[in-house]
Amino acid sequence: MEKEVYDFIKEKKMFKAGDVIGVAVSGGADSMSLLHFLSQNAENFDITVMAITVDHMLRGESSLGDALFVKNWCRENGIVCLKFSVDAGRIAKDKNIGIEEAARQARYGVFDNLLKENKVDKIALAHHMSDQVETILLHLLRGAGLSGASGMEHSRNGLFVRPFLNVSKDEILKYCAVNYVEFVDDESNFDIKYNRNFLRNKIIPKLKKRFEGVEQNIVNFGKSCREDNDFILSQVSHEGILSSENVAKIPLVYFHYQSSVINRIIFNALSRINVFQDIERKHIELIKELSMGENGKKISLPNNIFAQKEYEYMTLFREEKEVIADEYPFVVGKTNFANMYEISIKRTKKFNFSKGTLYMDIAKLPQDAVWRTRKTGDVFTKFGGGTKPLKNYLIDVKIPARLRDTLPVLASKNEIFCVLGNQISEKVKVDDSTKMAYVVSKTELMPQKKLSTFQQFI
Repeated sequence: MEKEVYDFIKEKKMFKAGDVIGVAVSGGADSMSLLHFLSQNAENFDITVMAITVDHMLRGESSLGDALFVKNWCRENGIVCLKFSVDAGRIAKDKNIGIEEAARQARYGVFDNLLKENKVDKIALAHHMSDQVETILLHLLRGAGLSGASGMEHSRNGLFVRPFLNVSKDEILKYCAVNYVEFVDDESNFDIKYNRNFLRNKIIPKLKKRFEGVEQNIVNFGKSCREDNDFILSQVSHEGILSSENVAKIPLVYFHYQSSVINRIIFNALSRINVFQDIERKHIELIKELSMGENGKKISLPNNIFAQKEYEYMTLFREEKEVIADEYPFVVGKTNFANMYEISIKRTKKFNFSKGTLYMDIAKLPQDAVWRTRKTGDVFTKFGGGTKPLKNYLIDVKIPARLRDTLPVLASKNEIFCVLGNQISEKVKVDDSTKMAYVVSKTELMPQKKLSTFQQFI
């Protein structure tokens, strides 16, 4: 096994000289053997190895004991160990998602933070061939297409790597025995109420008895699916997709492509907001149906994800409802508005009108004006004249419904004088009598970005 794993790492160029590799370690045989193997070969790969263990707080003293086992083993073997605790049960309740998904999100949240803080260069995961078989079967049983049937990749974004992906569980257990690698058994792995455990403990053992080489055959099937899927993906451009941390926007014109292409575009958009689990073919079909429906219509997807048709886009997003009750004074300088926008106000006598910059006559703006979000009864006199409810104005200028409650407006009572980044009221416009004006501009603190390179999902 050692040579096979060593050659696989070299072939796939998983590490580069000087990398700090964080090994995700639960205390089980898979992760303990991976930690042992990489630490034993650290000099050969010219890498530094550390352990990362996460207590999900789901099994009380038992899960804490597993984390302490890892920490003690690392101390005895001279390996740095980072221990974290996350309340997966609370996360599942708060986000209304399953325990497994909550634990996965919390765990990967820890890994992502370590990567962002440059404490590690890559995360090594102990997924092996049997895990791959379970993943492929789970995806097929949930109604996946070629993408899901492809299973896991050896690397995701070059940051998460799987050195054991081509070795079996039996080989790993043999490695532990030969090298005297201690490990603990997580009793929850035998609880068949979880689908993966049901396959692992009930179905796959029967398949292995009945069909010779079944695990390798399923893995080979996954590889064939990946090759076919990669070819289809190579024929599609994803340049038009806009995305930020929690939002991905697909141009509606993409929904005129063939169905197999649209499916991959949707999965690509979902991957950009870190959605890799629990999306099935039926959800993809619902999104495609939504693209032909009325503007503003919204549907719910698993794990607190929503799809909404917004004018020229199909928007996929996590529902994280912001309630902004605070009011912010109108002051010259910079104002942080709810950590969402930075509002910049300057005084000027020179007017150089450009896109994204708004001017207001200082003498015309009421002194009690404040920045806030919209309220019932707000009215706005748009530039050029015509007073209407603010809600109607926002619809007219195609501000998506999900953004309207967090958009800063400058108000005095129910009179709106500026819709940040969009327009100022006719009542404060600059004219020939204006002597001094305020210049209003904004910066999004979490701006959307256009990603031009396809990021493969798992």
